[in-house]
Amino acid sequence: MSASGGNDQYEKTLGMNQQICRRDFLDSTLLASGSLLLESLTPKQLLGREDWTGYGGVGDYSDSNGNTFEVVKAGHQLRDHVFESPPEYAIDTGELFDCVIVGGGISGLAAALFLTKQGGPKLRCLILENHPIFGGEAKRNEFVVDGKRLMAPQGSDHFTVPYSHSFIGNFYDLIGLDSREFTYQTWAVSSPEIPLGVSFEDTRGPMGFYFGAKFGQRPGMWLIDPWAKKFRGAPIADSTRAELLKYAERKRDRGGLPFDHPGDEKSRKLDSMTIEEHLIQEFGLSRATIRTFFLDEGGGHGAGPDVLSAYAPYSWAGESPESEHPNAQVHSFPGGNAGISRLLVKTLIPHSITGPRTLSAVCRNNVDFAALDREGQTTRIRVAATVVGVGHDGNPEVSRSVRVTYTREGKVYRLKARSVVMAGGSWSTKYAVRDLPSAQREAYSQFYRSPCLMANVAVRNWRFLYKLGVSSARWFEGFGDSTAVRKVPTFSTDDKAIGPDSPVILTLKVLFHYAGLPLEQQGNRGRAELLSTSFRDYEGRIREQLQEMFSASGFDAQRDIAGIILNRWGHAYVSPQPGFFFGKDGNPAPREILRRAPFGRIAFANTDLSGAPDHTTAIKEAHRAVGQILNQALTN
Repeated sequence: MSASGGNDQYEKTLGMNQQICRRDFLDSTLLASGSLLLESLTPKQLLGREDWTGYGGVGDYSDSNGNTFEVVKAGHQLRDHVFESPPEYAIDTGELFDCVIVGGGISGLAAALFLTKQGGPKLRCLILENHPIFGGEAKRNEFVVDGKRLMAPQGSDHFTVPYSHSFIGNFYDLIGLDSREFTYQTWAVSSPEIPLGVSFEDTRGPMGFYFGAKFGQRPGMWLIDPWAKKFRGAPIADSTRAELLKYAERKRDRGGLPFDHPGDEKSRKLDSMTIEEHLIQEFGLSRATIRTFFLDEGGGHGAGPDVLSAYAPYSWAGESPESEHPNAQVHSFPGGNAGISRLLVKTLIPHSITGPRTLSAVCRNNVDFAALDREGQTTRIRVAATVVGVGHDGNPEVSRSVRVTYTREGKVYRLKARSVVMAGGSWSTKYAVRDLPSAQREAYSQFYRSPCLMANVAVRNWRFLYKLGVSSARWFEGFGDSTAVRKVPTFSTDDKAIGPDSPVILTLKVLFHYAGLPLEQQGNRGRAELLSTSFRDYEGRIREQLQEMFSASGFDAQRDIAGIILNRWGHAYVSPQPGFFFGKDGNPAPREILRRAPFGRIAFANTDLSGAPDHTTAIKEAHRAVGQILNQALTN
């Protein structure tokens, strides 16, 4: 039974009648999914009220949890060509910048840093960011639970220690990111310790698998450490068990990468098929097993294994081999890679975050929003500014400036730049650049994006997991599919130890899979579902899911949940189809068309162009784009 189905007593049991921080009560029902919703409707039209965004937490990010109503509305205006031509009533700011960077995520922030380091300190740069705070998907949520401040990532989550003196290693040095300062909370109690990871995706064994109604289990059952137990006791067919064990054996024996270097014959073969086809051919898995147990094979790209390129899971290694050495260590700020975006901004604008440029101060102190966009600074960041038009003044081949139009607080503005770096995602860039040539426009049409919902659930303790003997869990039906308790760096908290009674945040990542549909349709249908579901409905699903799985070990949704924040990302992941990385039918890969040269005074960045959604690829794409405009646009 759904928690939003109208049973008052059941909703009371789940705590739906409780005031958790602030709740948004929406009376609308879930609307039909489909691409129709994406053509003309906004969250306000879909749900009837503007409080679709839900509770945003406390601190710097309280008004910027995912794509808020205002961000979605502005994005839909761009998509719907509301500002196809610069309106006569647009306010001319009179500003001329050496470079305008569209997008204040890690790629855009890194582009600004490279511009100041390579182009000289006198170059004037403006970053236009559509959200209320910088960071893109590298943002965080903050709660205060029983007097304790807790943080969790909205999206971009962790980083890997690179080789010393590598490109990324030098970049980390430049922004003051010293991985040696990452020491983590210790175990707080005398009871036996359970291993904890350092991010919500860093699961440490033993892990618990939950099998529910989909497997004929009413009530559901837990299997602890299923791989070590060879799935004995799991409610699955013997043939399925045999497939899983055969896969594990082959995976262990093969090890390493299935190609010698990116672009060789082996990697191109992988890029010619889907992940699902590869798993069937190489590991003998059936489609039914893949679509039950291996949907996360494409989790880093948002879509399912039936539509993603088989090269996609290895694309990080191809793009950032310097951080892929066997003993690479993973670290995470308490709010994920929001820590990296904050370090970048502190480096660009020293007074933007109070205190010194230490990991503790940058993590725990507040942003001075007024300091971001002060006249006279060489780098400025203008937030809540959605770029709706970018175009050259005259012929792009000889033009000496670019017009940039943006909306902010209901008004339309325009300014000029000598060059532009488009550091936002492919879904917005293709609409914003008005004079984009046909080759680049066609390339962008081959970029598909998948949505994601990141739900952060603050709980007053995690003893219900400890009683099961685990700190991480996975399940195969309902809301989300996994979560994990994590310890945080000691520089970020006053609580230097953690135990089962510590308040923590459980992060649930929800992807939208519709196996059998084409990739583009899967993304459209997922966005429709994401947009048309109320905060209250999602809250009910979360409470119901946790109650079903953990009530037997002592969890009580009404008592134990302190707050819920939803982060809706309509275009969270680039989802590369076969042929995305190395091209097909003799045609170049779409990403290379956009990478190889700027268009007049406009260069293209963003992690999209690598096909590997990762902050390191975002940084590298920014470095390439800035190099192109310095070599071409600014010297002409």
